Amino acid sequence: MDWLRALQHLRDTRTLCVLVTVAEVRGHAPREAGAKLVVTATETWGSVGGGNLEEAAVRRARVLLADGTATPVTERHDLSDKAPLEHGVQCCGGEVTLLLEPVGVLPSYAIFGMGHVGFELALLLGRHDLDLHLVDSRADQLDDARLAPLLTGPADVHVHRVSVLPELVIAELPRGTHTLVLTHDHAEDLALLDALLRSDVPGSIGLIGSSAKWVRFRSKLADLGHTADEIARIRTPIGDPAVTGIHSKKPAAIALGVAAELLSVRSPLLVSEPRVER
Repeated sequence: MDWLRALQHLRDTRTLCVLVTVAEVRGHAPREAGAKLVVTATETWGSVGGGNLEEAAVRRARVLLADGTATPVTERHDLSDKAPLEHGVQCCGGEVTLLLEPVGVLPSYAIFGMGHVGFELALLLGRHDLDLHLVDSRADQLDDARLAPLLTGPADVHVHRVSVLPELVIAELPRGTHTLVLTHDHAEDLALLDALLRSDVPGSIGLIGSSAKWVRFRSKLADLGHTADEIARIRTPIGDPAVTGIHSKKPAAIALGVAAELLSVRSPLLVSEPRVER
């Protein structure tokens, strides 16, 4: 597998890695600018030139992974036989600058209920680099033509069409997925909340609805055997006007408040300006 296919495979399997690129070459070097190497905690794909240069890059990449570093790093390597080396001499005589870019696991979100608010929320989240799972028991809400505008952004959109028991989709979600419950049916909402509380999949659980709805649901969830601490995992209302300052009841405005809350607590490895290390 080449480095590009390896990178896509690691993205699909939600595996942290570091992409190492030969950013600049001065003089003679074993590989040209643009050569790439992908490094995980246990494996590598591609090459930036072998020898001490590559060993040092792999070692540095794994330190970044172990430290949970999100910031790209550039390093300059002297390939002179007079340079102090740990992994054997390289006497090409040139100088190589490597860019090491941590590639984080995409945050994952699941919207259960693609009605007015769910659709508007999907539109907003779809403009970000993340995994987005859309679930509804009503076929018309997940019609290809209706979903077409949601597929134009950078998000990886996964559509789950289920005629009954949408809670079964929970087992298909990546662990740590932020889940939003906003279906058309309160009975369906309750079944989903019950299943989410019994699962180790959700990174968070959000519920749309009024305070009166939450009073009823809290009682019903207790009757189903959930403790007060477990029930407290559910965040409601989502898009709370007291938090977001958005008081409109229009679907697009509610969705904006919910998206603002969600994206403010997302925790992927983020890319910022690289720093130079010698």
